[in-house]
Amino acid sequence: MDTCILILDDNPGSLELLSTALARPGVAIFSAERPSEALELVQQKRPQLVLTDLVMPEMTGLDVLSRIMELAPATDVVLMTAHYTTETAVEAIRRGAADYLEKPIRLPVLRERVGRLIEEAQRRKAAGTDEEFEGLIGTGPRMGEMFARIRRIAPHYRSALIQGATGTGKDLVARALHVRSGVRGQYVVLNCSAVVETLFESELFGHVKGAFTGADRDKPGLFEAASEGTLFLDEIGDMPLATQAKLLRALQNQEVQRVGSLQARKVNVRVIAATHRNLKQAVADRQFREDLYYRLTMVEIQVPSLAERKEDLPLLIRHFVDRFAREYGKPVRGVTPRARRVLERHNWPGNVRELENALGHACMLVEGDEIDVADLPTALLEREPATGDGTAAVPAGAWDAEAVVSFAEHERQLVVAALERAQGNQSQAARALGIGRDALRYKMKKFGLL
Repeated sequence: MDTCILILDDNPGSLELLSTALARPGVAIFSAERPSEALELVQQKRPQLVLTDLVMPEMTGLDVLSRIMELAPATDVVLMTAHYTTETAVEAIRRGAADYLEKPIRLPVLRERVGRLIEEAQRRKAAGTDEEFEGLIGTGPRMGEMFARIRRIAPHYRSALIQGATGTGKDLVARALHVRSGVRGQYVVLNCSAVVETLFESELFGHVKGAFTGADRDKPGLFEAASEGTLFLDEIGDMPLATQAKLLRALQNQEVQRVGSLQARKVNVRVIAATHRNLKQAVADRQFREDLYYRLTMVEIQVPSLAERKEDLPLLIRHFVDRFAREYGKPVRGVTPRARRVLERHNWPGNVRELENALGHACMLVEGDEIDVADLPTALLEREPATGDGTAAVPAGAWDAEAVVSFAEHERQLVVAALERAQGNQSQAARALGIGRDALRYKMKKFGLL
């Protein structure tokens, strides 16, 4: 079936130029000069892609976008305008636009952007969604929505805020935004929770020689290092209020002033901030500047917890097992059914990072080609403490808890018996158990025997 593209522009010359530029085998192109005509074609043809001018007499491109989102939400919409502003581009993305092009449109850019959108639409249709997107893994609806948002936002944002619990992969989202933005400069990272308060300004904005004790030379800050690129401020909720004020000025003016200098330096930096904290509450508690919060949330991405996307768990398990098997040089091909039940029933408070660590641990311990219950961290197998009403609270990760604990205890007894027979000689005990000495030591640590 042909790919269907609809082009809406009140200028007949632009319609002809765009139609000719996008013509190729397997692509059906329809055109319209009036929004009402274009919306009828959307209902009739259900195009994969609509390109629409922003400024038209009958209806604006943003209004057309809103109507298409109602009529055919699966259709990608690209807005075109000769009056480009970041604010309008972001508003278009918020309303659901797939991309935003500035007129006069360069035809190579048009073909590349349209070709990429069509390919992505075809992949999503064939496979439901992409399994991996710039290092992020997931096929569920929450991740699909986030991938689409990143694609749409990346070419246009100047600042963005990523929020999500610890371990959800906020750093990967930030890097995906940078990669998809197409900027030429570096990707520079600052973990705000790891910086001494008195050094924040020097780290971000740099300093000149003699600005303070120990400043024996001029030093550019991270804003200058990230010029023409991206600065990622991880855990921005830990940034001091005084530094927040100077960050806001840098974002607004795109210029920085080194500590001890009177000279302002122009920069061109996209800034991505991330936090696990509730910044809206921090604003209410006067721990975070309201004006900076609203500046950052012009573009906002919420990263779902692992508990909110349990349908992605099998894919993540396969991804991490394959990765660690290669890393450790082991022939591990998966997990046993009972080990999988343990992983599926755990509530994963540490999110994807906790899952990654658990499977890394298991791949270190496993001797065969499948990870079993005994190879998993004991924290996944233990019961939760009693609840306030006196009943035992069994976590989602407890798989047939008594059987699991019995299995682990049986393994511990085997290790203890082998060590006793070998009179503490670990090499002999390992040979008796049919495992390597390193694996034995891991098990000894696991059971508190080392």
